[in-house]
Amino acid sequence: MNIPTVSGAGNLPKVVLVAQDGARAEIYLQGAHLTSWIPAGADGDRLFLSARSRFSAGAAIRGGIPVSFPQFSTQGPLPNHGFARVTAWDVVRAGPTDDGGVGAALRLADSDATRQWWPHAFALELEVRLSGGWLDVGLTVSNTGPASFAFTAALHTYLRVADVATTVVRGLAGAGYRDKVLDRDDCRENEPELRIAGEIDRVYRIAPQDLEVRERERSLAIRTSGFPDTVIWNPGTAAAASLADLEPGGEQRMLCVEAAAAAVPVVLAAGATWRGSQRLTAG
Repeated sequence: MNIPTVSGAGNLPKVVLVAQDGARAEIYLQGAHLTSWIPAGADGDRLFLSARSRFSAGAAIRGGIPVSFPQFSTQGPLPNHGFARVTAWDVVRAGPTDDGGVGAALRLADSDATRQWWPHAFALELEVRLSGGWLDVGLTVSNTGPASFAFTAALHTYLRVADVATTVVRGLAGAGYRDKVLDRDDCRENEPELRIAGEIDRVYRIAPQDLEVRERERSLAIRTSGFPDTVIWNPGTAAAASLADLEPGGEQRMLCVEAAAAAVPVVLAAGATWRGSQRLTAG
């Protein structure tokens, strides 16, 4: 299928999706990286994209929704967050959906290049659908080889917020988590609202499926399926200064709320398929 793409930043190809009601998204083929989502009737993007993001072949894009696979973060021998986010994917379909929205699917399969990093046969599909005020992003992992393999993964979602200091996350109370900043694995969330005060990097294990990110003037509902964990990340001012691809003050306008399978690797048998998804609903 010949699906038209347009030239994006750094001349990298991207797919632009526009629903009948005006909801809009942009997906770069490099990394199947969703970089923009504007709900119908909205006056701005709900995803954060750094003004200093590097748009070049093989470089990670800072912001949007990167796909972490087959390794989350530095939890293994591969480069940070694995190779999927810096590898070119193929568009397999794009266009209107039966419900009046619009969607696209991108695919990545093992190749000589991926097998230099990870010696397994696999196929990934990232499906994006949107309409009105909602956005669905789903990741499907298929084991196409003769033996089982294990992986960790995430939809590393960067949300755009007006001010992270006045933003709260609701719904995590009671969940246990690993605090990577404090290097503690035995923490538990006791507050009904998580407030962001400086650097935060937490992996909430077996997190609730429904969360809300609340700002002074708006909210965002998040529902996950298949992904057992939720990661909350913001580098804070000091650590942000060391990130060359993040503009000064960018950390104040972003908060990562990530659907993840990070605490315990997923073991996928030969011929088996796993799927995880995240729905964002603007309010």
